[in-house]
Amino acid sequence: MKVRDSGMPDETLWDAFFDIDLILSALRINVLVTDLVEIGSGYGTFTIPAAKCIKGNLYAFDIEPDMIDIVKQKLEDAHIVNVIVANRDILTQTTGLANNSVDYVMLFNILHHDAPMDFFIEAYRILKPQGKIGIIHWRSDISTPRGPALSIRPTPEQMMQLIDRGKFDIDKEPFILEPYHYGIIISKR
Repeated sequence: MKVRDSGMPDETLWDAFFDIDLILSALRINVLVTDLVEIGSGYGTFTIPAAKCIKGNLYAFDIEPDMIDIVKQKLEDAHIVNVIVANRDILTQTTGLANNSVDYVMLFNILHHDAPMDFFIEAYRILKPQGKIGIIHWRSDISTPRGPALSIRPTPEQMMQLIDRGKFDIDKEPFILEPYHYGIIISKR
């Protein structure tokens, strides 16, 4: 099920919206992470840099076949071999990964879905105990050159209400990722 209002702009424009190194560092995506899942890989903006940071495999999922083709080509060009790419609707098919099998799940700019809890359910299922979810989303308190309609962007406060405190601990409260995003880190209990 495609996320509402999620069309992708030109890749050059898209990449200009992110300080990738800052985001990965702030969200603690580093050599301490073994296996990582990216739900909604898009152009691979974060896929390739994250794959270079971690010590295991990165599983990149996207619902759009064109995005998967772009990521596969970039991986081939960069000679990166620790990424498994799949064209998959994880909300209707799941990731297909085993329960309690990964260290980290990236939910980047995807939780404006009309049922964001579905992403948390799948992330919880595949995360090992103490595994982390890194969340970034477009800010709703400022005007941005791109992103979903302001009316469907979850605010940091709304995001915190979505997190099931019986299943997840807050590792890092909402913080600003200049100029257009905010982040949160949670971990599976």
